[in-house]
Amino acid sequence: MTAWAALTARAEVAPAPPPGAVGRAVESAARPAVVVVPSAVAAAPSWALRGVFALLLIFAVREAQPLLTPVLVAVVLTFVLAPLVRRLRKLGVPEVLGAALVVVALLASTVPLALSLAQPAAQWWEQAPTTVAQLLARFDRLRAAIPGLAPPAPVRTPAPALRGGNRTTVAANPAPAVPAVDPVRERLASEGLALTGTLLSHGVSFSLAAATTLILLYFLLASEHWMLSRCVEAVPRRRTRALILGGVRAAQREIGRYLFATGCINVVSGLAAALAMWLLGVSNPTLWGVLVAVLSFVPYLGPLLIMGLLLLAGMTTASALPGMLTPVFAYAAIHAVESNFVSPWVVGRRLSLSPISVFLAVVFWGWVWGIAGALIAVPMLIALRTVCLRVRRLRKLARFLEGDRRLPPSLRSLLRRPRAGVGAGAGAAEAPRRQHHSQAVDMAQAGVVHVLTPAVAAQAELVVRPLEHQP
Repeated sequence: MTAWAALTARAEVAPAPPPGAVGRAVESAARPAVVVVPSAVAAAPSWALRGVFALLLIFAVREAQPLLTPVLVAVVLTFVLAPLVRRLRKLGVPEVLGAALVVVALLASTVPLALSLAQPAAQWWEQAPTTVAQLLARFDRLRAAIPGLAPPAPVRTPAPALRGGNRTTVAANPAPAVPAVDPVRERLASEGLALTGTLLSHGVSFSLAAATTLILLYFLLASEHWMLSRCVEAVPRRRTRALILGGVRAAQREIGRYLFATGCINVVSGLAAALAMWLLGVSNPTLWGVLVAVLSFVPYLGPLLIMGLLLLAGMTTASALPGMLTPVFAYAAIHAVESNFVSPWVVGRRLSLSPISVFLAVVFWGWVWGIAGALIAVPMLIALRTVCLRVRRLRKLARFLEGDRRLPPSLRSLLRRPRAGVGAGAGAAEAPRRQHHSQAVDMAQAGVVHVLTPAVAAQAELVVRPLEHQP
């Protein structure tokens, strides 16, 4: 029997499928397969996309520095100067005219200072080549005193030999020594030229950014009340309106207090530093005082930069090591008194931030936008803290941003099991307090209307402020 005949015989003997089995098989084949994916695996792509989006956003913000820096600086100045415009409006001065008066007063307080610094800056620019040469010479002396870092010795070429008859003599005047190639010195010189080119190229961009900031500041001050009213009016829920209005007013108040208190402290520190530099004989003491007053707005990194610049200034004015370090020690003493006694008493009583969060904010915004980002890092951190206090999901983040003077509980106490009676009593005591807050919010909703007045803002702030401390 052939193979084809055997297969045909088997097909004839095979039993027929039961009725309906063919339909069920076709239906199961046509039905799409359902794959059960665990929740962790399904959530992984979303978190990955969020991380990629965050990285792209950070680098986009970094590349958009020329556009965003004037905007954010103008917004921060608006938070500080808007109360002055509101007070002028209460006195009957229109907002357009009040904003112009505030901007003119700001220019009148900064332009004379800039003009007074023009002559010292020009003198420093003229003496820059001589100063760099002196610094390189002092640096070579310091390197020579440290084993392993001394500059390479000059290479002496052998004197040419003179042949006369059967005798070979050496020339009386040997060849001059050829200076060896010093890679460290060449690198310092090239970095100095690069720094000069960077300063020249950024001068024009800084002027354009300053003009843009002033124009935008005027428009923001003139339309601050109108913009805030429209933003609050666009929110449908009245409780959310109260939270937004209270948050904006709280951010304005806290940023204004911080900048005003820090500005007064930095001005006093700048005057003290200028007097100390004048007594020590350092050139351009006024310029040093202004640098101290401006760079002190950058926590941690600003004082370190000032100390490095003062060390370079001491190397150009003194020959001995104690004379080089005297300006640095003088400023270090001024900064120690300011940071340990004056600032905690003046600023810390009203505003407390975590040192870790402040340092990370300064480093991050300094990396993103340079010196401008480092200057506005703390005001932006204060605004973020205000937002986190008013958003229930972000209140845990606010506890990490704000400093806490109380001692943290021990780790052993956190691992203990809470007592049954204590938790029940706390919950029973907490219920009336939350009910009282909800009633207060309901009462505040009736006061928040489309037309925002200072009385309404104060009422909303008094109602919303206790909500910040709810767990």
